Formats: sequence, C-alpha cells, structure tokens
Amino acid sequence: MKINSVELTVSAVRRSQYPTDNKPEFLLIGRSNVGKSSFINTIIGRKNYARTSATPGKTQTINFYLVNDEFYLVDAPGYGYAALNKTKQKKFGLMVEDYLTNRKNLKNVFMLIDFRHRPTNDDLMMYNYLKYYQLPVTIVATKVDKVGVTLQQKQRSTIMEDLDLVVGDDFVMFSNVTKAGKNEIREKIERTI
Repeated sequence: MKINSVELTVSAVRRSQYPTDNKPEFLLIGRSNVGKSSFINTIIGRKNYARTSATPGKTQTINFYLVNDEFYLVDAPGYGYAALNKTKQKKFGLMVEDYLTNRKNLKNVFMLIDFRHRPTNDDLMMYNYLKYYQLPVTIVATKVDKVGVTLQQKQRSTIMEDLDLVVGDDFVMFSNVTKAGKNEIREKIERTI
C-alpha cells in the first residue's frame, strides 16, 4: 500500500459530526501514552502528522484521518489515565461506546497495548468489551523494540494468555522505531477494504 494523501478531516465529540461518506473505518484504541500517534505516523509514513505528546490524555475527540481518500484511521481518546477527572473519563467512555456500538462502517479495531507490560485491567476490560460486541480486533503490541529479543516470545505468550485471544483476532508486534509490524498492518487494511 502506498500512502499518497492523509488529511485530518474531522475531530468529533458526537455522532452528528462523524463523516458521512461511508468509507471503511479502522479504530485505534488503547491506554493513554501507549503510542497511538506514533502508530498513525508510522502507518501513514509521516514523521509528525499525528501529534505525539509526553502528557497522557491529550486526545479528547475522536479524530478521523482520511487516507488516500479510501479509508479512515480513527483515533479515539486513550483510556485508563487517572489524572483525568471522573466526569471527563465518563464522557470519553460514552463517546467511544456510542461510536463502537453504532458505527456501521467500522471494519476493524486496532487495540494497542504496551508490549513491555502485562495487559492492565483496563486493557482486559476493553478487549472483553470489544468481544461482547463481536468486533474484529487486531492486538497491536507497541514498543516491541524496548524488549530484548530473547524475552519477546515469552512476553507475547503472556499477553495472549492474559487477553485470552479469540480465534480470528490477530496479534501484531509493532515498533515505530524499527517499523516492525508496519507492513502487516497495511496489508490487513488492504485486505479488509
């Protein structure tokens, strides 16, 4: 897949603001600071298109990135960030839930988790939630380059076991530094659209 164009077309807080062109959508979801912006930048082949931040909880809207005028990468607010007050956490939760349960052109969820750690309770809850709604999920283990090669297989097994990965869901080891997993993700998008 060659990326010719990318445009942040919509930053939405409610359904009425979502794009209406019915193009396929791929949702990115994960804890705050898991590397969603870096993931987007790597997939689209741009350095700083999606803004990365050292401060978790910066994304407060659902952002629709139109790629090649063919499909959207949809960036949702991160979950599990304690410094956000409960009201904001609840608002984000409802916004994402509404998207997940009502969006007909959602084709796949890329759920990002930090490869260096076991899935958190928030990660497990999110995965179970996605499975409750029978959404196709690709687990994207970010920051793989930060785990030694000898420990990678053990860590992968631990994560897959903790999540109790459903048959049919994919697991991709990803690094925005080494670009590991980039082609797998692009191929997954191409096959789906």
